[in-house]
Amino acid sequence: MNIDNNEITGTIAQDKEKGFRLLMAKFSEPLYWHIRRLVVSHDDAQDVEQETFIKAYRSIDRLDNKDALTAWIYRIATRQALTLLERNKKTTLMSEALGEQDAMADMTADSYVDFSDLEAVRLQKAILSLPRKQQLAFNLRYYDEMDYDQIAQVAETTATTARVNYHLAKEKIKRYMQQEL
Repeated sequence: MNIDNNEITGTIAQDKEKGFRLLMAKFSEPLYWHIRRLVVSHDDAQDVEQETFIKAYRSIDRLDNKDALTAWIYRIATRQALTLLERNKKTTLMSEALGEQDAMADMTADSYVDFSDLEAVRLQKAILSLPRKQQLAFNLRYYDEMDYDQIAQVAETTATTARVNYHLAKEKIKRYMQQEL
């Protein structure tokens, strides 16, 4: 949905309920896919998305920088996803704790994954093989098209670190994809 962040924050200031509905309308789908790439499971992604919006609603009044709305909501979603992974002892975004094959097995059991696009499946395998910080930086840059400052805000790091993590991830993914040929 093409709603401007300023419109959302302005509406929140006037009418919290209506503003929050705009926030959900704009961010529901992109947050779902961001979370889904982290937790892999559709059901877990839905749960985390719901928890994200609950937490966002409760803390919307404390949003300091209205210009950073996107990074703020993604940071909440990322924290919630990582909390779920910690709770489930999946501390490294499925790839390290369970191993890439187990993560992909979880994914293959999921009816929401389109396995007809083998290149996309290979890319997902490559992403799942990355360390957590690189995986997060890559997903936010590649899929969500965030700049390094936004990635830094979401990942609670510096823009330089976000840039380094993205480039390391990109190189590892290239190597992985070449090995799979």
